[in-house]
Amino acid sequence: MREGDRVRVILHNKLPESTVIHFHGLELPNALDGVPFVTQPPVKPGQSYTYEFVVPNSGSHMYHSHHNAAKQVGLGLLGAFIVEPKDPTAYDKVPVDEVLILNDGIHGYTLNGKSFPATQPISAKLGQKLRIRFMNEGMMIHPMHLHGMHMTVIAKDGWDVPAPWKCDTLNVAPGERWDVIVNCNNPGTWAFHCHILPHAESEHGMFGMVTALVVAA
Repeated sequence: MREGDRVRVILHNKLPESTVIHFHGLELPNALDGVPFVTQPPVKPGQSYTYEFVVPNSGSHMYHSHHNAAKQVGLGLLGAFIVEPKDPTAYDKVPVDEVLILNDGIHGYTLNGKSFPATQPISAKLGQKLRIRFMNEGMMIHPMHLHGMHMTVIAKDGWDVPAPWKCDTLNVAPGERWDVIVNCNNPGTWAFHCHILPHAESEHGMFGMVTALVVAA
């Protein structure tokens, strides 16, 4: 969506337990913050609840349960909430824009809900610029490492950084979002993984929080 859009989200709870929705990173009125027993009652099984608001701030954000979250978010009650700015920059016009949601709940170490080798590779053409939006919905820090090319960090938690900086490994803590640009100038299939090694490697090979960046010549 775009900054300034009006959004209506209707939660129909078909779970056997209560839940809510918190829009993580959006600076909403207090009544829409989605925290049970603080800003609203829990939405009980069979009930519905409506969240309606004008999107106040652009950037890479998330939504997730804020009730029994270690279980519910670990099981997938989450998603990306991406807000385009009213005045797009060059970074908002790159040809490849990918979200990587990191998680470490009941399904293990995952990227977008999958563990390697089931993870979806990121593909780009040689010379293209790629934007990656890291979002950590888990309970651990994950230093994400790209082989073959560096990343240029352009935003933190939806806000532009004052001076972009380069790295090949980026710590992504729980709740954080980081946006980076990769200039895909090195052809090949490149490993892309969490560098806490037990999250990505075992005696049987790579697993878990591992994917690949495929740069096609």
